[in-house]
Formats: sequence, C-alpha cells, structure tokens
Amino acid sequence: MSKLYLVPTPIGNLKDMTFRAVEVLKSVDLILAEDTRTSGKLLKHYEISSPLQSHHMHNEHKTVEGLINKLKIGITIALISDAGTPAISDPGFLLSRACIENNIEIECLPGATAFVPALVNSGLPNDKFVFEGFLPVKKGRQTRLQFLAEETRTMIFYESPHKLLKTLKHFCEYFGEDRQVTVSRELTKLYEETIRGTAQEVLDHYTKKPPKGEIVIVVTGKK
Repeated sequence: MSKLYLVPTPIGNLKDMTFRAVEVLKSVDLILAEDTRTSGKLLKHYEISSPLQSHHMHNEHKTVEGLINKLKIGITIALISDAGTPAISDPGFLLSRACIENNIEIECLPGATAFVPALVNSGLPNDKFVFEGFLPVKKGRQTRLQFLAEETRTMIFYESPHKLLKTLKHFCEYFGEDRQVTVSRELTKLYEETIRGTAQEVLDHYTKKPPKGEIVIVVTGKK
C-alpha cells in the first residue's frame, strides 16, 4: 500500500531523532527533503540509504502531481524538512492536501517542533496560544500587527536573526513596550538561550548583543 509519511527531524541536536523516524526513513522507497545536502548529513549519520529527492518551497507546486502518480503505483514516500516537523513553516501542506484528495494514506510521526519547547520554556501562559509563524516581510505586515494587538492568547512567532530587532521594535510600537516577551535562540544546541522580559528590555538586550541562530519569539496576549 502506498503511503506518505511526514517525518520530523531534529531542530539542532541529532539525538532528538526518534527510533521510529529512523526506521521509517530506512523503509521507504523515496525521501523528499528541502535541502538534500543538509538532509544528506542527517541520513548519513543514521546510515539511511533510501533515495533522496529535492522538495522545497520553490518547486513543490511543480512536483506534487508527479509525486501523487508515484504514490498511486505503490511507492512509499517520506517527507522531511531541514529541521522540525514538515508543513510547520516548511513545505508539506500541498502534498498532504493532494494525498487526501486522492485517497492516499498519510501518517505523521510525532517529533521535534521548535515552537513547543520555546512556548513551554517561556513561562508565559500556554493553556491557549496561537502560532503565527513568520510575519509578512513587507505587504500586510502592519495590518497583521494591528490585528494581533488585540489578540488575548499567547502568540508564537518564528524570526530570522537579522530581522529580530525590527520585529521587536514593531512589538513595542503595536503591542506596547511593557508587553512580556521571550526570545528562544538555538534551541537544543550548544549555545541555547532564552531571554525574558518586556518587549523593550528584550529589544535593548539584542541591540547590545546581536543575535545569531534560529529564533522563536513568544509574546503574551492583550490583557
């Protein structure tokens, strides 16, 4: 039976790969990866030799039909991203939707996702939260921030290091300088850190100490 597996990969620490994930990746006929060079290192580490094919945001619209045809003839496929769970701010949604439309079975394995440890580690309310991913870069950014200024649930954002200061300045402007914020950086890696404080305090910290690495921001909702 053909099947699409959605397989999470470590967000930094290779030890966070699950036994089941390794087992599935060794068993499938084809592995789809965002960056075959990045994923190639992970697969080599775990002695996984299944064929590897590129599948990323720039080609996924073109490759979905061909992949569905492969699945229809009985080929089993696993989809991985460079880090974390596929389709969470990464490719995966289009292929999953196409599988559902074509009655092809999907199985998603549990595993690493950056925003979960960032949220739990933040110390901010986590009984109700909203995942926003990356804010719009230009068009629609102001409108989105104005909308989120009224959000009462804890909010989670992904951000790149070179845009962090801009985003924190916008949080001060739209949410208020006293809004509680945490920035988790390099989760599961050697230099992992979480900085907590008001939006202004966290902005001041990273103004003096430019950030590096992958970043998750957690912000309290409006009270």
